[in-house]
Amino acid sequence: MIPLLVDFSKKKVAIFGGGDVGARKAAFFAQEGSVVVYSRSFSPALTDLPVTRITIDLGGIPDEKLLSLLEGFFCAVAATPDPGLNNRIGEACRRKGILFNNAEGERGDFLIPSVVRGEHFILAVSTEGASPAIPRFIREHLEETFPYLDRMVSVQERLRAYLRECQPDPQVRREILWNVLKDRDVWAALRKGETYTWSLIAGRYLA
Repeated sequence: MIPLLVDFSKKKVAIFGGGDVGARKAAFFAQEGSVVVYSRSFSPALTDLPVTRITIDLGGIPDEKLLSLLEGFFCAVAATPDPGLNNRIGEACRRKGILFNNAEGERGDFLIPSVVRGEHFILAVSTEGASPAIPRFIREHLEETFPYLDRMVSVQERLRAYLRECQPDPQVRREILWNVLKDRDVWAALRKGETYTWSLIAGRYLA
């Protein structure tokens, strides 16, 4: 498996199973994609999510009906408590050429990572299912260690634009950007805001 960032703004996601697991999967995609949840009952966790809920009994559902439910979707997640049903959903996805994630059963085509998301960045961590605790540990460590990462990204963006205008040597530009990233004083200054941080950078690296 290789990591990718995919634009889901015009993509549809099918979630089979409306329990707590299905709700977590739906919450992951609902920020950007169009999510449809198929289930005979729905967790309260789905109530406030921007998803479409379709009431249907998936137990014993014919294969042709499964195929019809998948029409027009980019990917699907099987989150029912029945591994056998989940595997059948996966087979239907393969027949339709749809990416598939399996919460319980045979491994699918993609995994849903643990995500650290800011205004200007997305970091995703996965152990490919080997240890669910490790991605959470890394995510929490990053959040605690770099609480002002969003501000650093913004400062770096401003600095890159500034250096393109006044520094013709790309190697020098890269060195300045990298040195700023490694500067502990700059990271400490971010607590006081981007304006204060820029003043420190200007005096130390742009004078």
